[in-house]
Amino acid sequence: MLEVKQLNVLRGKIQVLWDASIRVEKGEFVTLIGANGAGKTSLLSTVVGLLKPASGVIYFNGKEINNLPPYKIVDLGIAFIPEDRKLFAGMTVRENLILGAYSSRGKGSKEETLRQVYQLFPVLKNREKQVTATLSGGEQRMLAIARGLMSNPELLILDEPSQGLAPKVTLEVFEALRRLKEQGISILLAEQNVNQALKCADRAYVIETGKITLEGKGVELLNNEYIKEAFLGL
Repeated sequence: MLEVKQLNVLRGKIQVLWDASIRVEKGEFVTLIGANGAGKTSLLSTVVGLLKPASGVIYFNGKEINNLPPYKIVDLGIAFIPEDRKLFAGMTVRENLILGAYSSRGKGSKEETLRQVYQLFPVLKNREKQVTATLSGGEQRMLAIARGLMSNPELLILDEPSQGLAPKVTLEVFEALRRLKEQGISILLAEQNVNQALKCADRAYVIETGKITLEGKGVELLNNEYIKEAFLGL
């Protein structure tokens, strides 16, 4: 579904990605793990059109997308949930969700998709008339994911969804992601909670100083001695 080949990316004059290549097959849950500053966000931001590659190519369902603006990438079926959520704090939960259906993919199925996201996150149904700024951090994270789902994506890309969340809420978020995978949505996740991320992942990539250094099945990497020492402190 998604194929990233030999991606080189600069922020200003500083190179942040070197020949990065990853792929996500239809229906897969793929995790990208790495330390702060390793290049996870830069890679995801380039896939969704927020950064432009110096070289390399990105395909989605066989179509080259690396020169498309972000809104056209959303229309093709990719939703991006950034680490800082980017919610409209002064609007209600429902208003934020309806805005998520603005794309051409989301408009036609808006009410049905709204029903589905309320099933996935019942707390949002209970809070639908509440101003977003008054939600807890965990509720805001759920709202950000739900708003992304309103565009009816084939591929959901998430950057650090567990950042700043309590352990119980983190488990709820990962459980929601498992359910989305069961519903047929492909997932690409960048995450520092390595233990949870690898447990969920069909496959995973390790990124270090802008380079993909390791690839394998989630369970295999969870038991990898280097991963245990470098990321799990074991």
